[in-house]
Amino acid sequence: TISPSLSYAKAKRVVDLFLAVLMLPFFTVIILLAALIVKLESRGPAFFVQERMGFRGKTFKILKLRTMRVETGKQLSFTEANDPRITRIGKFLRKFRVDELPQIINIFAGQMSWIGPRPEAIDLSEKYEDAIPFYSYRHIVRPGITGWAQVNQGNVGDVEAAMTKLNYDFYYIKYFSPWLDVMITVKTIAIMLTGFGSR
Repeated sequence: TISPSLSYAKAKRVVDLFLAVLMLPFFTVIILLAALIVKLESRGPAFFVQERMGFRGKTFKILKLRTMRVETGKQLSFTEANDPRITRIGKFLRKFRVDELPQIINIFAGQMSWIGPRPEAIDLSEKYEDAIPFYSYRHIVRPGITGWAQVNQGNVGDVEAAMTKLNYDFYYIKYFSPWLDVMITVKTIAIMLTGFGSR
């Protein structure tokens, strides 16, 4: 049975808030410096806001540092390898996951956790739900800034890769526990130092 521990989910929320309060001063300095550089390098806002599919299927607006040029016309919901839209500073922010730090606000709001399945853009989520059975079950836990799929697979866009990603998400839900979160945290730190899986 793939069912997360409700008692751990409650404890995890407390830990999320405690760590968010602890890290807020440090993150604020980094975010403000990065936002200034983003503004100086290219025109447009320092932050990027996008609607995502979240906990229990509720949508929310995710906050990230902008890493792409401001363009007109239809935009892709996912990032391709060597995507030409990414700015020079954006490439650095993505490689070391600095662009994700503003999501500490989403953690305070209860929309996200530090660790969990990554929330997808609405159109991507709907596409995967139509193509992959039981895809929406991944929303049974709060989405995370990092997760088991991220540390093992990196970013994905096509349906076939999303199916593999879903297996990682289901593994996380099945073994939802402190030890798995600690393992993901250690792997995430290593990834932030190496830039694995970034696009």
